[in-house]
Amino acid sequence: MKQLVLSTFSIFIFISVFAQYPEIKGVDVRVKFDHKIRDWDGFGFNYVETAQTPDYKEFPQEYGGFSLLDENEKSEIIDLIFGEDGLKVGLVKMFYDPFHQNESGGTYDHETTTKNMREFVRKGLAETRDRGADLDIITTLYGPPAYMTLQKVIRGRDLDPAHQEDLADYLVSWVKFLREQEGFPVNYVSLHNEGEDWDRWPWDGKDPNIGRGHDYNLYYTPELVNEMMILTNKKLKDAGLNDVGVTPGETSNWYRFSYWGYADAIAENDAAVDAIGLITSHGFFNGNYATRWFSDHNCMGTELIREKRPAMHSWVTSTSWSKMDTKNIKEMHDNIYSARVNGIIPWAGIQRPEQWVGGDPNPGSAFTVHEDGTYEIRRGYYFYKQITRAGQPGAMVCRTTSNETQLPVIAFGKGNSNGTDAFVVTNMSDRWNKPCVITITGTNATEFKAFRTNEAETEKYAEIGTFKVEDGKLVYEAPAGTVTTFFANE
Repeated sequence: MKQLVLSTFSIFIFISVFAQYPEIKGVDVRVKFDHKIRDWDGFGFNYVETAQTPDYKEFPQEYGGFSLLDENEKSEIIDLIFGEDGLKVGLVKMFYDPFHQNESGGTYDHETTTKNMREFVRKGLAETRDRGADLDIITTLYGPPAYMTLQKVIRGRDLDPAHQEDLADYLVSWVKFLREQEGFPVNYVSLHNEGEDWDRWPWDGKDPNIGRGHDYNLYYTPELVNEMMILTNKKLKDAGLNDVGVTPGETSNWYRFSYWGYADAIAENDAAVDAIGLITSHGFFNGNYATRWFSDHNCMGTELIREKRPAMHSWVTSTSWSKMDTKNIKEMHDNIYSARVNGIIPWAGIQRPEQWVGGDPNPGSAFTVHEDGTYEIRRGYYFYKQITRAGQPGAMVCRTTSNETQLPVIAFGKGNSNGTDAFVVTNMSDRWNKPCVITITGTNATEFKAFRTNEAETEKYAEIGTFKVEDGKLVYEAPAGTVTTFFANE
């Protein structure tokens, strides 16, 4: 029998012929439409009207700016937000200010301080239904009337225990008004706006600290959240509002919800677990460990509750527009994939800067209304449009990977939405283009139509062409400072 003998030299020749250095052709991106993570309820919009004034008669604050616009301008904005060619948002947040009742058992006035917000939502709902869709509305308590607090002033820090029933009734009355008088599809009521932040008042709680840039708040301990959530849920049911869920309010960020005791208190209380209808928090990010405002997109608290209620949805109910650039889209990405939410509503999308006391700490927006009655569409609108149209209500969040930190990718499978399979590629670099080789699985689409917005504002949701999928891969070079959305051609 012959033996095959290879010399050292022949082995070297064999390796040099058949083993070659691999060529990296770009960022390795994987979009997995066949790996569905969770239901997606949609992106949303928030109109803020009365947010800070301690005396509405003296200062009838109207931060959203609709009161300055004519009917044509209002129609243009409504179409840009809710219309077929606009953002096509599916979620709306409405604040509930402290001026709707003056005394226990007194009459409610739900109209005076909310005229413009209700007009905005009314027009938006009509536009949405005209295109065959609907809205999902959450209303958030901005702060209770003065008489319900121990301090007996607007923005008093502490709820008077004797008025817990009054506060629950206050919430239910507003929900009934919106549903029955306005015909709004209000499905959730949220207990507070950043009510966990005890440091916004002096330690004795005697000064409401209003008029210094803060919006309305009431301090909620974890125990009070549970008490009010259970009580409000009962009163909603007693009022026949069985399909309205109550939320535990809105901490400033997911870190605080997870680590300041709120999620633990709920998870350890069976009645609170039964009462909760939606997990909510603001989704702000701050990566500086040295500040008390540190906040990551932590999902620990949400997952604690989902251990008891596995199908429970969660929403970001406020997050900063800031400069609304690629970094903000990354914030959206992390809220979706790290905080594991089912919906996102940014902070006030239309703003009248002159009406915010002390200068707005979150100055970005989709629209700015000027005091002369004109408005402008800001860069934030076009960046937000990149993701809102991709993540339509009823879609599915799908798994993605990218081996480049500056290139996060978001994907939405069509699911039960009126959209298509879609994915969003963000290049956060302000210097370098990023060539990408995008492997796509779980879709029958052989080509994707793409739209792009850039930080230079030379492209504003501009159509940039159709990209073919060949051998399961789509090749694309993402320019620096851009967000590009790819929609499956069906």
